[in-house]
Amino acid sequence: MKHTYKPIPSQRIERWLGTDRAEQLSRNFRDWPGPPVKLIDVPDNVWIAGGGEFVGTFERGFFYSAADSFYDHLKNLWKASGHVQYGMAAAGFANLGDALARASGGFSQNFNGNIAKSGPTGVVGVASSLWRVGTNPGAGAAGSAAPGGRSPTSSTTGAMAWTNPAAGTMRLTGADFSSSIINNSLMLYDRFFDVAKTMNSTATEAVTGTPTRWQSTTTTSEDYIGGNFCFVEVFTALPATAHNWTTCTYTDQAGAASTFPSMTGNSSAIIDRLDHPVNSWFMPMESGDSGVQKLTQIQCSAAVASGAINFVLGHSIGIMSFPVINSQLPFDWLTNRKQAPYIPASACLALLEMPKPATTATTYSGQIYGTSTAS
Repeated sequence: MKHTYKPIPSQRIERWLGTDRAEQLSRNFRDWPGPPVKLIDVPDNVWIAGGGEFVGTFERGFFYSAADSFYDHLKNLWKASGHVQYGMAAAGFANLGDALARASGGFSQNFNGNIAKSGPTGVVGVASSLWRVGTNPGAGAAGSAAPGGRSPTSSTTGAMAWTNPAAGTMRLTGADFSSSIINNSLMLYDRFFDVAKTMNSTATEAVTGTPTRWQSTTTTSEDYIGGNFCFVEVFTALPATAHNWTTCTYTDQAGAASTFPSMTGNSSAIIDRLDHPVNSWFMPMESGDSGVQKLTQIQCSAAVASGAINFVLGHSIGIMSFPVINSQLPFDWLTNRKQAPYIPASACLALLEMPKPATTATTYSGQIYGTSTAS
């Protein structure tokens, strides 16, 4: 979907998140060709757009930071209980009262109970996948081999378990989440397709599997292809072999044939990292493209004797960043947001570490909640 939000002064975002965290987020999205992605841990209605620009509405960051706000939240938490805030609700709800009534009337879900992920050792400036690691949800398996691949769902091992609503759509409405390392960022995304690459080969491999979500070519549809991205996930560590990912092809947001620009992989890439250059978490697309409908071909420039790689298609639901460590940060998308992010039926919800500020393995834990828009 298209958004026309106004730019937000960068100094206010920097004051809220800290200069290092704000600059890193901006750098991560400098070449992003898709629509803006919601920052689900920043109050009001903040998105990050291509070029690394923060857009939307943000009435914080004039005087104090997220850490200051969290302290005030803890100090005044008891005052908030029982007080209903009125106004416009997130997208998909008639009004805030309707959303709150549904949240308290049995139409909310806690995705997968108490989520606990022990992330891998990382590389500074490099993104890492949490798909293969435990403990809750449990470790996910590799994608199915080419040419078929697979379309993971909420019932696939490794996905957050949740149930499709009987009516309406599911919306991300709340979370309490923590990180053991400061300034990490974590993306909640729908892993809607993955396929395993044959590594000891330079031949082109066709991909014939057809994804089942995020396939609309209509820009106003919530299932619009724009914003779908592809990443290359190291599922088993690679040997010391230089390689590039070329020629890999896909169909774009209009269903037209496209080719990913050649992307340099990493000799001796460690397990769970993305086999991308530094500060890259998605494969670049052809100029003018904003999303990947489906993969059609994958190829490696060198025969890599061992190791395992998945090509993954994802769609971002939102991004959490952690300016405070080892504390359950409260995220509220019913009373604090103008739009609760849409989650399609049977989405395979998973977590991706954005390019990391440190190599330290990170523990994440907490709960993520959703509410359906109709009974």
